[in-house]
Amino acid sequence: MSEFNIVLASNESTVVSEYTPAERRSDSYQSEAELEKEFIKLLGVQGYEYLTIHEEKDLIINLRTQLEKLNGYIFTENEWKRFFETSIANANEGIVEKTRKIQTDHVQVLKRDDGTSKNIYLIDKKNIHNNSMQVINQYTEDGGTHDTRYDVTILVNGLPLVHVELKRRGVAIREAFNQINRYQKDSFWASSGLYEYVQIFVISNGTHTKYYSNTTRNSHIKEANETAKKSSKKTSNSFEFTSFWADGNNKVISDLVDFTKTFFAKHSILNILTKYCVFTSEDLLLVMRPYQIVATERILNRIEVASNYKKEGTLDAGGYIWHTTGSGKTLTSFKTAQLASSLPYIDKVLFVVDRKDLDYQTMKEYDRFEKGAANSNTNTSVLTKQLEDSSARIIITTIQKLDIFIRKNKTHDIYTKHVVLIFDECHRSQFGDMHLAIIKHFKKYHIFGFTGTPIFAVNASTGGNPNLKTTPQAFGDKLHTYTIVNAINDGNVLPFRIDYVNTVKQKENIKDEQVRAIDIEKAMSAPERIREIVKYTLENFEKKTMRNSFYSLKGQRVAGFNSIFAVSSIPVAMKYYYEFKHQLDQMHKNLNIATIFSFSANEDDPEDGLLEEGFDTDLLDQSSRDFLESAIADYNNTFHTNYDTSSDKFQNYYKDLSQRMKNREIDLLIVVNMFLTGFDATTLNTLWVDKNLKQHGLIQAFSRTNRILNSVKTYGNIVCFRNLEEEIIDAISLFGDKDAEGIVLLKNFDAYYHGYDEDGVHHPGFVELIEKLTVNFPLGAEIIGEKAEQEFVKLFGTILKLKNILNSFDEFDATINISERDMQDYQSIYIDIYKTYHTKKEKENINHDLEFEIELIKQVEVNIDYILMLVAKYHDSNCQDKEILANISKAVGSSFQLRSKKDLIDGFIASINADTNVHEDWKTYVIEEKEKDISTLITEERLKEDETRKFIENAFRDGQLRTTGTDFDKIMPPTSRFGGGNRTQKKNGIIEKLSEFFEKYFGIL
Repeated sequence: MSEFNIVLASNESTVVSEYTPAERRSDSYQSEAELEKEFIKLLGVQGYEYLTIHEEKDLIINLRTQLEKLNGYIFTENEWKRFFETSIANANEGIVEKTRKIQTDHVQVLKRDDGTSKNIYLIDKKNIHNNSMQVINQYTEDGGTHDTRYDVTILVNGLPLVHVELKRRGVAIREAFNQINRYQKDSFWASSGLYEYVQIFVISNGTHTKYYSNTTRNSHIKEANETAKKSSKKTSNSFEFTSFWADGNNKVISDLVDFTKTFFAKHSILNILTKYCVFTSEDLLLVMRPYQIVATERILNRIEVASNYKKEGTLDAGGYIWHTTGSGKTLTSFKTAQLASSLPYIDKVLFVVDRKDLDYQTMKEYDRFEKGAANSNTNTSVLTKQLEDSSARIIITTIQKLDIFIRKNKTHDIYTKHVVLIFDECHRSQFGDMHLAIIKHFKKYHIFGFTGTPIFAVNASTGGNPNLKTTPQAFGDKLHTYTIVNAINDGNVLPFRIDYVNTVKQKENIKDEQVRAIDIEKAMSAPERIREIVKYTLENFEKKTMRNSFYSLKGQRVAGFNSIFAVSSIPVAMKYYYEFKHQLDQMHKNLNIATIFSFSANEDDPEDGLLEEGFDTDLLDQSSRDFLESAIADYNNTFHTNYDTSSDKFQNYYKDLSQRMKNREIDLLIVVNMFLTGFDATTLNTLWVDKNLKQHGLIQAFSRTNRILNSVKTYGNIVCFRNLEEEIIDAISLFGDKDAEGIVLLKNFDAYYHGYDEDGVHHPGFVELIEKLTVNFPLGAEIIGEKAEQEFVKLFGTILKLKNILNSFDEFDATINISERDMQDYQSIYIDIYKTYHTKKEKENINHDLEFEIELIKQVEVNIDYILMLVAKYHDSNCQDKEILANISKAVGSSFQLRSKKDLIDGFIASINADTNVHEDWKTYVIEEKEKDISTLITEERLKEDETRKFIENAFRDGQLRTTGTDFDKIMPPTSRFGGGNRTQKKNGIIEKLSEFFEKYFGIL
């Protein structure tokens, strides 16, 4: 491999510390072509070579040239043909395999003509500036479903690794995202499939620029089918998971000019591609965000500087990272541990968590990032072996196990080794004897802490070691900050919406604070109060958890979200559990309620609402343990499991409960402290609070609800049964900033319903928007012209988003302003326009300017069961009630999914008579029609019958129609039946008919 002779080495930061935006040269209109030209010119100034390559033949020639240059080796014709067909453009490999090749298998083996082997590097990860950087534009791919022309592509050693899609200024950036969607579906796989090597996509309209990984795009396509059974994991699957670039102070760099100067600086983009991507064991490519990269590099820099200046074993050798809860600290810590462990002078990296449950979760996450990268330990003897094993470079353990190890081993070789200790969520448990023991015994260490809620003087405890009260005292300098305000502004976590439900009136004239506290707590746990709270919770459960909203989760169609109910003590948890069960039985309602708790050593710590609960159930009093045993028995009956309160089985109960919460199988989980820190479930949207919380405990608990999932989930819902308003404002001010409240908390009902003014701008409310809709677009009047259609789509999309927020307010009733039937009619018009713009090519230009809120349409989908219920009512009216037929027609028309089944439903209704059994005869009717349609299709298109039937059966099983690959080719008629030139046209026609058949019959039986 060729290498430059290094004259001067420097550790260039991937993310610029502070960036001052470039001055704008002109405010005049800029077309997409002009934007593209300016972008390419900027890349040229930064050392990229521009090539006029527009077709695959030239792309392959250049690829060979660049790989020969990188590897210092000239391929023979046979060697190149063999290497290209097996190692680069293997017909059996897709996005996942090609991503793995760039991320982990970038050294491929060439079988030379003389029988020997040679390593061929696709990319040089050690000396990144050995890689060639080129740029091409307007590359044409005509081998796909449709001819396509791509905007701008960055070639690294000839391979397209970064693709940029541009839209002119003023066009929604989401349309660039949707454009890449079409490329991925239509053509990235075509010809030699070289565009499947793209690792990172960049989308920009000049004003706003974002980036995301190839599996974000791939997962989005897989999940586009609402019920795809093999759909990808939740991580990074839609536009919500695209990221802004920023400087080291978290200042977003969104303009394309500034983005190009920073993100596309050669050392930055090459570092991102070679160092700051993680290809997980689930075949997902995670591209780190700028604040994660900054934190990682600052820790590595601190290790290097401290080692050079012999500062190991002091506070100056470490520091802490303040990254808000939910911002991806585990990924940052993993990459930090991975890169630190590869430093030649570091012997071990210890990742230390403060609870057993986090030990398990972290190991699971680390294993997901890279199988076998880290070593966990079930007990101290295993930890001891790992500390003595030189091959165990990264070890995950709990502070308790580390403390036991130190107490048992007053002397040990590890104490003199060069060690990096990384503490996750460095809260109070590290600020004591254990921390002192570590720094006393280890001699050559660097200690780093990650936290979303640091301890400062203002929120420090009153007891304990006076020198270890705060995060800076324990860990040293703050190396980087990314607060909850930064995260919400960037769209990396959601804001909160708070409801205060007053449940108890305080007695007057109680002077003694202790007496008052006892009196209040007694009132708080009164049976009548708990009864009223449970009643309120059950009455509002569906509204708060949005059970009338639907979305896709791991291939399943799911209704709404789930919730946690946080209570003040174990006795209160018991009361709530029994009351929920009792009221559910009375209501004949079915919700999966579960609970979990264990012994906490400091039951009455007034300093922090979240005490540490271990897994030691032996220390519980008998009544608490008996109750827990009973609750777990209920759980076993529901889920056919076999857990109890014994040590091992209780830990397994925790793990199983955790997974079922993430899968949204549990509706409401009652907890005391467990699950309020460190637990992540994107399906969780509501926290019911009947306990005192403040400062870091409050933010930790609230942050369980604000993980991003999709456009249906727009905020974390907090329902407070205690007056925590002051504590909430204090906590947000402490961990955000003094102006954070307006960003972190959603506005009140009146603001969204009637509108509000902010910074001199009026934001219309729901009432105003509905009035504008009915005045400007009255039902029955045709919407004429593209401009009017565009205005309607934007207005109705805004109404959908606002209605989605308002739906969780108790006082909201949309039918006061617009009838349900009229809303369905407007929704039908909205879908009509969407379908028109996504099927007719002449509409493509305006389509780029429109942003359709289809996910919000899908969330209020009517299903086939609802339609059959209406059909049964029609049947019961002796087929006389035409109003029901009108309702059926409107419901089907307003449904994104049922429209394709309209002919089927209409045909069934026409066949109804007095003897019809609606549900049974519907099944028979669908089976018969399905058989008729598939037989006709096979005959008309001369498809191979057995292969076609098997192909269709697999499509219904998998939830998606796979039109690429050998399975599809097997159903095609012999080539001789039609000329080679017509084959693509014929294939596309068959795909279209099969797609219509699939949409018509999928999901109705």
